Amino acid sequence: MLMRVKVIACFSVLVLSSTLIPTAAQMSAKGSTSGKDFDDAAAEQAKQYLEEGRETFRFDTFGSEDFWGGKLKLHDAIAGDKLGGAGPGLSPQKALELGLKVDVNAIPKDVAEALNKGEVDLADPASTLLLLKANAVVGVTGFFGEDGKTLTSVGIQCAVCHSTVDDSYAPGIGHRLDGWPNRDLNIGAIVALAPDLTAFVEMLQIPEAEVKKAVEAWGPGKFDAELNLDGKAFRPDGKTAATLNPPAFGLAGVNNHTWTGSWGTVSYWNAYVGNLEMHGKGVFYDPRLDDAEKYPVAARTKQGHKQDSEDRITAKLPALHFYQLSLPTPKPPEGSFDSAAAENGMALFNEKARCATCHVPPIFTEPGWNLHTAEEIGIDDFQAMRSPDERYRTAPLRALWDVEKIHKGGFYHDGRFATLGDVLEHYNSHLGLNLTDREKSDLIEYLKSI
Repeated sequence: MLMRVKVIACFSVLVLSSTLIPTAAQMSAKGSTSGKDFDDAAAEQAKQYLEEGRETFRFDTFGSEDFWGGKLKLHDAIAGDKLGGAGPGLSPQKALELGLKVDVNAIPKDVAEALNKGEVDLADPASTLLLLKANAVVGVTGFFGEDGKTLTSVGIQCAVCHSTVDDSYAPGIGHRLDGWPNRDLNIGAIVALAPDLTAFVEMLQIPEAEVKKAVEAWGPGKFDAELNLDGKAFRPDGKTAATLNPPAFGLAGVNNHTWTGSWGTVSYWNAYVGNLEMHGKGVFYDPRLDDAEKYPVAARTKQGHKQDSEDRITAKLPALHFYQLSLPTPKPPEGSFDSAAAENGMALFNEKARCATCHVPPIFTEPGWNLHTAEEIGIDDFQAMRSPDERYRTAPLRALWDVEKIHKGGFYHDGRFATLGDVLEHYNSHLGLNLTDREKSDLIEYLKSI
């Protein structure tokens, strides 16, 4: 009995003494990293991810030049026959008309001076090659031969669709705005310029004329990210099946990223786009694409089981994700909304208008599984039915004050509502809210303030 008491007493002393020893000292005694060291490592990794992610977002082609240049020969259309390519070439003037943007910080000093003097011929494709060589065309990289003059290929980056510029120098020329959707970019018209569309003809198994018809119907600011899966180029009403380029900022805390969010999170979509839309070199897995009835093109071409011998995407995904989540929602400029009306609108948003039921502040989407059926939100289900869960995502409300750039082209996945007023009219009718004109006006001012 005495022995048992001694054992219990010793055990109690050991337990008590261990609780009195600082945690850091205990970890050190075990040879583990201290708490401070771990915090420092986390801070260093955050800094590294931010820098690497920004570089990837802005400049990494993921090897997509083998597709856009190697297969489609898009670089030949850019250079034009006078510079060793084909056709008239792509001048800076035409490139800007197609919605491509120029990073003013990347323009060489001598070129900038010549621009200021009006000595650069903006109608000459040779000037486009100068900008490409300087890496000044946002989201596009040109590859040049040994002579440093001949354009041999071209690749694209995330920034081509999800960045724009502030137009500080001229329309389409300015400082980068990462995460802002390029609603001027006519992706389909750019694709249609390519001299060789065989890759799309073989993938979709339709004539080249039909490929051009499909992509040219997209128009500025739109892209069809499921055409390569289901081959549905047009909706039943005859309109394009393409959707608007969404903002890539303000995504921290938001579960699903795409208009029909059941595709997956930001990480999923980065892998999807890098591999299947940008046509970079990498690995991509999604067995849902094996459904031959729903995704006949993807099933036939095995896009859900992509295994390139060289993977230039996967290792970049963590930092890319981190950088995207760091991009804040742009704040409304002073004077862009009526403060008093916005305060009234906030009360309406949270109560009578029932907006906060789904758009929960401060992330302005549902925490959790933020998806709804077409019937719930009162629209057709065409785009939703193209996604695995056949739902629409509750879009996080971001930078609604900027309808000239960020939301140019309208609201909702396909821009069907031209104004915020149109959106409110839809829900006022669909949900039977009985909002007065004054209440609608106040709600709009609040929406512009968030």
